[in-house]
Order: sequence, then structure tokens, then C-alpha cells
Amino acid sequence: MVSFTSIKDYQTCLLNGQTTSVEAVSHYLHQIEANKHLNSFLEVYTDEALQRAEQLDSSRKSGKPIGKLHGVIVALKDVICYKGHRVSASSKILEGFTSVYNATVVEKLLAEDAIIIGRNNCDEFAMGSSNENSAFGNVLNARDNSRVPGGSSGGSAVAVQAGLCMISLGSDTGGSVRQPADFCGIVGLKPGYGRISRYGLIAYASSFDQIGIFGNNVEDIALALEVIAGADDFDSTVSTTEVPAYSQFLNSNNGQYKIAYFKETLEHPALDPEIATSIKAFIKRLINAGYVVEPVKFDMLEYIVPAYYILTTAEASSNLSRYDGIKYGYATKSDFADLTEFYKKTRSRSFGKEVKRRIMLGTFVLSAGYYDAYFTKAQRVRKILYDTTQSIFENYDIIISPTVPSPAFRFGEKSNDPIEMFLADIYTVFANLVGIPGISIPLFSNKSGMPFGIQAMAAQENEIALLRIAKKLLHIKDVDN
Repeated sequence: MVSFTSIKDYQTCLLNGQTTSVEAVSHYLHQIEANKHLNSFLEVYTDEALQRAEQLDSSRKSGKPIGKLHGVIVALKDVICYKGHRVSASSKILEGFTSVYNATVVEKLLAEDAIIIGRNNCDEFAMGSSNENSAFGNVLNARDNSRVPGGSSGGSAVAVQAGLCMISLGSDTGGSVRQPADFCGIVGLKPGYGRISRYGLIAYASSFDQIGIFGNNVEDIALALEVIAGADDFDSTVSTTEVPAYSQFLNSNNGQYKIAYFKETLEHPALDPEIATSIKAFIKRLINAGYVVEPVKFDMLEYIVPAYYILTTAEASSNLSRYDGIKYGYATKSDFADLTEFYKKTRSRSFGKEVKRRIMLGTFVLSAGYYDAYFTKAQRVRKILYDTTQSIFENYDIIISPTVPSPAFRFGEKSNDPIEMFLADIYTVFANLVGIPGISIPLFSNKSGMPFGIQAMAAQENEIALLRIAKKLLHIKDVDN
């Protein structure tokens, strides 16, 4: 029987002969089968995962050096390319498409002996906050099947939440790792823009997208980030700064961080009263523990969501224009008179409602007569936000805020009101707009037993401070309990 608590403990058991990679894979395959109703996985690589586990076990027993993620069971969001495997962005338009190359993160995982067990369901083209927009059905929250797991990386979050893998990768364009992590009660990291290569990640909004990591603890996420971060010749936007040994530096700083929070986020009318009360009380505990925690004036909260959706839908309109049914994926077979009609019917029949909404909105804000009124103004807001953020980090190490305005809501509760659904991202899109890293830390539960936590954010390329503070906050919670 495999009992997973952390990668370190698991690998110790491997080296001591207490378990094997084959036993681990078999355990998780059983768990996936037993939890099929959650709809977390679109495809499971059963035979392949077992074969790789056998190879790793044989290699380890022969005395060969092991990789940092040796034997670790990983799941991939269905927007990350894995050579020879299907990838669909949970959309009908990529029906039957098989990737012809590996994403850089996949190459790095495999190079460090990870085992990829399958691909996870998600909102179509990573557009959504509830995982209700997949062409392959809803993913269910393992804590309460009547509630959403969050989106767009809901399948990846539930895979960790329900014990179907050890860690998983998602993507975060405006909160798609941090929000489902919060809804599922696990840790979710969005590194700063460019910290991880986007090569092989199906694009939604290219200046916002970032691959992120789900895990049960900060140590596992630090180790995974250490493996998959770093320079890449295939991505011109990736940072060339040397990647720290995150997993080794988690405990190397015992100083107290200066923490800022935006008072406006805790007083926003959309914020659930239980979340507001819990975070305010936790801030008091931090102060009592010797931390400097101070409010910082932030009068731009109402501009964040509009700016985000103007810019991301504009980029999506451009990025998704490549899906036309000609080169690959779904294509309407008949009932068209010319090429233009073929394009229209192919895209109308294969894109889901939310994707169509965002493509149309993006096309509108980029159109003649509206470009300056919307897109240009949103870019100006983004620049002001960036400058404001830089000035805050001159005086503070960390910014904390709620991750979400409410715990996981029920299916259908917001799906008929796109504006209300967009506002669910009010606290997470900020980090993507300015390119800084953010992490969702599970700290609390509400009276219904649903989890929620705190979001922490740090300056660009300062993930080490973010991981350290996340570990400290979890320790304070554990001490209080």
C-alpha cells in the first residue's frame, strides 16, 4: 500500500526498498478508476506509466543515479503537449489531434525521472473559472460533488485533491491554478511570467499565460519548480536568470517578512463575510507572531477585471484564429458552399459557448474605432498597475489578499451570468496583469466544510520568498490548530 505524504518521504521509501514505482503507479491507477465519477482525467496512460515505472525500478536497483523527481506520479492539464499523445484543450475543435513534440516542461519532467500518468480535464482553451466549459463534461469537487472545483485547471486540482497523482501541472492566465487550488484545499503556485517556458503550452493569452503547479505541500511544489523552471531556446519570453535550488532554500531564511495587504480587497462587497473575518483574524495572528503587516492604499481594484478581460480576449481572438479545421482537428464535412462558410460552420460547431463569447469580445475590442477606446486604455491601466506594484515591493516583501471572493459555489450557480463569473477572478488576475508570482495557501474551512485560504504574491523572480512565506503561514495555521 502506497501512502503518499511528500516526494521526499516517498523517495526515501523507494531507496529503502519499502515500495516501488510500479506499486505507486498501480495504486494511483486504482484510485483514478475508483474516482472516475470526478471526471478529472480525460485519458490515463496505464500501460505506458507501468512500463516507465518498471524501467525506473530497474535503473534504481542497478545503482544508477536517480533524478530529482524519480518515480513521482505527475498529471498534465490538457493544454500541455506530450509527444505522441492526444491534446485537445478540452475542445471539440482539436478532436483527434496528437502532439508531434514535447512541451519543454514535459522534457524536463521526463529528464528527472517523473512518470506522467495522464491528461486532465479543464475549461475549454483554459477559459473559465468553474470547469463547466469543457467539451467533455464537468469536473466534480471531491470535497462536495455538487460544487465546482474551480477553473480552468479544475481537473489538475482535483487530481491532487483526490489523491489521483502526487503533483500536477496546470496553466494560469488569470487565476486558473490559484483559484481551483483554493476551492480544493491544496497548494497552487503560479510562478512569475517567464519563469517557466511556455513552449508546448496551448496559448490562450500569450502575455498572461504561465504554467503552474499543484501539490499537497510547499516542499513538493518547490522541488517541481526547481525542475521545470529555467531558460529555453524555444521561448523568447522566458527568463534567463539562473534557477535557484528552491527546495534547498526553503528553510535558509529565518527573518520576518514585511507584508502588505490591500484594505480594499477585504472590504469589497463581493467578498464572503466568513473569508473576510478569517483573513482579518489571521492578519492579527501574524502581527502577534512578530510580522510587520500593514495596509497599503490600492484604489484600482475596480479596473483590474475589465482590463484583464479586454486584453486577454484580444489576445485569444488572435491566438485561436489558427483553429480553422483545415490543418488539423474537427472539420465540418458537408453543408457549405465556399471556404468562408466552411470556416464559419467548423468554428461555430466546435467551439463552446464561453470560447465564442471571448473570441467575439476580443475581436470587438481590436476592431477599428474601438481599439483605442478599449485595448489601448487597458494597456495603460496595466502599465499603471505594474508601476504601482514595483513601488509596493520597494517597501514590502509580500502582498497578501483573498484568493477568491467565495468558497466553491454550486454547479449552475453562476453559469448564466458571465459578469458574475468574471468577477470571481477579481483577486487573482492582478498577478497576471503585472507578471508577478502568486501562490494559494489552504488555511481555513467555512461552516459548510469547504476550504479556502490566502493568496500571497511576491516581486518578479522572487519565488523563493513566496515559497518561504507560504511555508511559514502554513506553520502558523498548524500551530494555531
